[in-house]
Amino acid sequence: MASDMLHIEVAYALPTEQRIFELEVPADCDVEQAIKRSGVLEAYPQIDLETDKVGIFGKISKLNANLRNKDRIEIYRKLIADPKESRRQKVEMERKKAAQEVQKANTASAKEKDAKSV
Repeated sequence: MASDMLHIEVAYALPTEQRIFELEVPADCDVEQAIKRSGVLEAYPQIDLETDKVGIFGKISKLNANLRNKDRIEIYRKLIADPKESRRQKVEMERKKAAQEVQKANTASAKEKDAKSV
């Protein structure tokens, strides 16, 4: 590899697959240029660089950010559900389930007491 070229990766993941495109780009290439050169936009036409966020090794980045050798550009999909709201709903469901189990145990215990007093 010539010193004026960078070896980088462009990663995109769906729920059922992950693709990593490896390529060499000129040293002055930015994130957007590298994404366009990688072929990921042709392989996944649903990617919209106007709205989808991108990052380098998990850290959000701008499309005009400079690259370094061995960087991995990641293209992030839109979230289907808000993670905070999903966690809140899960906790609420667990609380309701626990309350039902306590009530069920209390009802069973009361029935046992009634059966013994007869």
